[in-house]
Amino acid sequence: MATDTLISIGELARRTGLAVSAIRYYEQRGLVTPVRTAGNQRRFLRSDIRRLSVVLIAQRLGLGLAEIEAELAKLPQGRPPTLVDWQQVSRSLRKEIDAKVGLLTRARGKLDECIGCGCLSLAKCQLLNRGDSVGAAGPGPRFVLG
Repeated sequence: MATDTLISIGELARRTGLAVSAIRYYEQRGLVTPVRTAGNQRRFLRSDIRRLSVVLIAQRLGLGLAEIEAELAKLPQGRPPTLVDWQQVSRSLRKEIDAKVGLLTRARGKLDECIGCGCLSLAKCQLLNRGDSVGAAGPGPRFVLG
């Protein structure tokens, strides 16, 4: 492997904005796998910048680390992912993100209205959920979570 495709953990930290300790944590979780030099120093593929960037973005969007790990496990280790590799992960993550966007959109639209919780505390709830009819559908905010 050409050494110009490898970067130090410090450079990876600088490029991703992550602390070195966070990169080591993600390494322990198997999200990135360094190559060891003859002096036992960690060197990462330049493409690991993208892997960790995907982790940061997905976490910010509310995806759990287990979900992210499952998706990134589909990418090859030891070589930079191809465009096809990334597209596969992207399509799968897009489904998760679209579901989150749908939930956020429903929540934004319902927070000022009745959210289907059965509290009957707003005057509007008497119209939308008379007699707590929504409560029969199950617990929680039914109009938002379904």
